[in-house]
Amino acid sequence: MPAAAAPIISSVQKLVLYETRARYFLVGSNHAETKYRVLKIDRTEPKDLVIIDDRHVYTQQEVRELLGRLDLGNRTKMGQKGSSGLFRAVSAFGVVGFVRFLEGYYIVLITKRRKMADIGGHAIYKIEDTNMIYIPNDSVRITHPDEARYLRIFQNVDLSSNFYFSYSYDLSHSLQYNLTVLRMPLEMLKSETTQPRQESFDIFEDEGLITQGGSGVFGISSEPYMKYVWNGELLDIIKNTVHRDWLLYIIHGFCGQSKLLIYGRPVYVTLIARRSSKFAGTRFLKRGANCEGDVANEVETEQILCDASVMSFTAGSYSSYVQVRGSVPLYWSQDISTMMPKPPITLDQADPFAHVAALHFDQMLQRFGSPIIILNLVKEREKRKHERILSEELVAAVTYLNQFLPPEHTIIYIPWDMAKYTKSKLCNVLDRLNVIAESVVKKTGFFVNRPDSYCSILRPDEKWNELGGCVIATGRLQMGVLRTNCVDCLDRTNTAQFMVGKCALAYQLYSLGLIDKPNLQFDTDAVRLFEELYEDHGDTLSLQYGGSQLVHRVKTYRKIAPWTQHSKDIMQTLSRYYSNAFSDADRQDSINLFLGVFHPSEGKPHLWELPTDFYLHHKNTMRLLPTRRSYTYWWTPEVIKHLPLPYDEVICAANLKKLIVKKFHKYEEEIDIHNEFFRPYELSSFDDTFCLAMTSSARDFMPKTVGIDPSPFTVRKPDETGKSVLGNKSNREEAVLQRKTAASAPPPPSEEAVSSSSEDDSGTDREEEGSVSQRSTPVKMTDTGDSAKVTENVVQPMKEVYGINLSDGLSEEDLSIYSRFVQLGQRRHKQDKSSQQLCSRCPDGVIKLTPISTFSQDNIYEVQPPRVDRKSTEIFQAHIQASQGIMQPLGKEDTSMYREYIRNRYL
Repeated sequence: MPAAAAPIISSVQKLVLYETRARYFLVGSNHAETKYRVLKIDRTEPKDLVIIDDRHVYTQQEVRELLGRLDLGNRTKMGQKGSSGLFRAVSAFGVVGFVRFLEGYYIVLITKRRKMADIGGHAIYKIEDTNMIYIPNDSVRITHPDEARYLRIFQNVDLSSNFYFSYSYDLSHSLQYNLTVLRMPLEMLKSETTQPRQESFDIFEDEGLITQGGSGVFGISSEPYMKYVWNGELLDIIKNTVHRDWLLYIIHGFCGQSKLLIYGRPVYVTLIARRSSKFAGTRFLKRGANCEGDVANEVETEQILCDASVMSFTAGSYSSYVQVRGSVPLYWSQDISTMMPKPPITLDQADPFAHVAALHFDQMLQRFGSPIIILNLVKEREKRKHERILSEELVAAVTYLNQFLPPEHTIIYIPWDMAKYTKSKLCNVLDRLNVIAESVVKKTGFFVNRPDSYCSILRPDEKWNELGGCVIATGRLQMGVLRTNCVDCLDRTNTAQFMVGKCALAYQLYSLGLIDKPNLQFDTDAVRLFEELYEDHGDTLSLQYGGSQLVHRVKTYRKIAPWTQHSKDIMQTLSRYYSNAFSDADRQDSINLFLGVFHPSEGKPHLWELPTDFYLHHKNTMRLLPTRRSYTYWWTPEVIKHLPLPYDEVICAANLKKLIVKKFHKYEEEIDIHNEFFRPYELSSFDDTFCLAMTSSARDFMPKTVGIDPSPFTVRKPDETGKSVLGNKSNREEAVLQRKTAASAPPPPSEEAVSSSSEDDSGTDREEEGSVSQRSTPVKMTDTGDSAKVTENVVQPMKEVYGINLSDGLSEEDLSIYSRFVQLGQRRHKQDKSSQQLCSRCPDGVIKLTPISTFSQDNIYEVQPPRVDRKSTEIFQAHIQASQGIMQPLGKEDTSMYREYIRNRYL
């Protein structure tokens, strides 16, 4: 069923800022530079922001005339040609926002960008560089001594580090939400276009609307989910005064994309992480939750799978799975003044009715539906009570809240002490996580925009039939979400999310008809590609919150991490400790200023003078909240009515108000994603069109050895891959040990032995060497004290590569076959015309070799070119004459085609 609508593409993608003494003129255009908008910014106001948007859509010629008049009118002397009155200040790709400290306003512009991913032709960009420009003129500027310090603090938030935006795809919402909105019933869209608009009147709002014949296409733009928008406060001052195309919302987190090549069929695997802008901060300074239910280090991770051979939301195949991480939703903190590596955990406030947890889970029910599944990875057994404090309080809060929910929508709580299982020699951590992941994915399901394949009906799979979620006519919807947490929500959480994502990836591939069973094994190219993507994701999020990269990785819990990883873990631990002790306070001040949590003003203490920012994030400390929720009916009534569906995706009056619906001609640039991606109107190159250099399973992971199965779902040895999981090891003994360890999966050492240098690792390693299972690769090693370590069969044998051993003598049968083959080749390549005539009179017992080719003669000595028909010759001759300036007269068909092109594009 074709979609009833298409996403609206922003018509402001290229910007140029022009400067005069009294004003800034910000000229924005679409990528084709056929439609322009102009913002006028007053520079004579010292502390106020005055912006005028005439909401007129200009053509290129009209903009040139406007800029020419401005240049002529702002010259110092009338008719003077030497000096210009209009200066081009900077070129940009978007407006981050406007900010003011103690003097006038600044404008923040994106000056460099880089394409990071592509979803259905919709490009996702990363901010590479920004420019911050002071708006008021120097003649009216009122200086303040603390302005420069606030400016430095604001610029400590590095906008070139993991901030992303898109002109046509809503990054603050999930793929399920975006595609569900596009598949709204046609009647709903028609009713929305007739409703009065909220913004001011725009005479060009309905341009391109074709009413006759019903050939129009609905364009939809939805309001962003402000929880994951990081420049919402910077754009708030102009939100109601300018056209929506000027508003470019950015997210913070991670975005990565890799190509999974399945026998030549490209499949894009995209990972998007959205970091919450509510209660945001650094590791020890932001713990638990605030009074509004927002938790620290809350990140929504979405993995998107799409068939890249079809670039369309209507005809393509797309699938996604969403999971969440976040701090334990309680009032708790850690005192870092003690200078301890693990400061004690303290509960700041008693919350017997789980008020904060209720607000948090109410938000999750509204966005994700039910069931909400909590995977709690904190320690449960400790000699000194530390992490267990959080487990006990979280269990009590969930138990209290569940007694009032309907039984079918209760919160599912899964406690699992991951650290204890890591220390145990009888348990495999990832096997246990895989069991949990299977049960979670079966409960929540996943999103796919196409119905189940017919092959799943012919060959029913038991796991597929038990899958949860919601099955609709156009595919499946994910119902509910997994919420994973440990204390920091970094190392253990990332490994658990990877295992759940790996399980969901198998179901996604199965739903798109790419594998025959919903199951993926380790040591395959697909899983290695996915693991690398998740490690980059974990490192990025860990740097943002903890100040260092991951300490424990998936290889750490698989027990295949190289020995050199121990020293890296120690360095990451020290880096994290240094960042938490010395630089986190400055980073927290920068985040508070950037997000608008703190507003500088005269007569109030400065940001650096505050002893704490507790009251900035907890609004109930400054004033009483107007309403207080019920202790029993703790949910929003509208949310509970539509469960298990998420209320944000329900078609109702409240959600329809968040949509902007317009009707376009089907060839309008605002909805033509094919035009936007391929840009046929300009001379382009492959390097510009396909500038995204992503990781590929065939290039980076598939072995280069001849005769290897190219399938990315084939299990390989760790040293067979193009980009080995072991990395580049100079020590051959270490590589062989890793092969042995990866194949056998021996009893694991303790977590402390893996990550700390205080433990003696030699005993553990000797124990691992002695406990090799039957699956391990045979290895012959000399004494460890000897410098020359000999390994057996490091290079692949000839038999394994070519199928035969060349050192063995050939049999008589093989020699006779080879000699007959050589004679046939000699007869084929050394024939002449006389021999050809003789061959025509050969008896029936002789084999005649007929060349299969378009050429009449096909050998290495003579080639006769094929014949070309008359029409092709005429086309080629016309092409040669056109290059010399001799043009052929246009036919009737060519003239009608050109007129149709002009009518669709410009009229």
